Amino acid sequence: MGAAFFYHLTEGPAEELLPQLLGLAGKQGWRVEIRGRAARAMDRLDAALWRMGPPESFLAHGRAGGPHDGAQPILLTAEGEAAPKLPCVICLDGAEIAPEEVQAAERACILFDGFDEAAVQAARGQWKRLTGAGCAAQYWAQEGGRWTKKAEG
Repeated sequence: MGAAFFYHLTEGPAEELLPQLLGLAGKQGWRVEIRGRAARAMDRLDAALWRMGPPESFLAHGRAGGPHDGAQPILLTAEGEAAPKLPCVICLDGAEIAPEEVQAAERACILFDGFDEAAVQAARGQWKRLTGAGCAAQYWAQEGGRWTKKAEG
């Protein structure tokens, strides 16, 4: 049974945390779905991942809907796009994840912008829905360049 990890971003955008989370997932041998709300935003993330970091740190990935979705180590999806069930799901921009998905995965990560009140409220709502359904959850916040666990449910 998996757990949901909420990441309250206050010192940088999600794109700065993604390489760290993807590296940790890779060390576990997990394939990852990165889920956003809008296809255009995921297309921009796709382009950014191609340019991110030096060549030796390239994160192999693909956009959902291609012929190799089942083999992608990192699959970028927008809500409503079909995706295989993967061990790790990272949700961006308020993308939802159902309790059943959290329980079936090894890890679900919900990243939200701490300076966007609507995003904070959406994350709070998602925390209540997931923990209310019996999902294990942890809430992490950025403090002085470090991540600090603030709550567990």
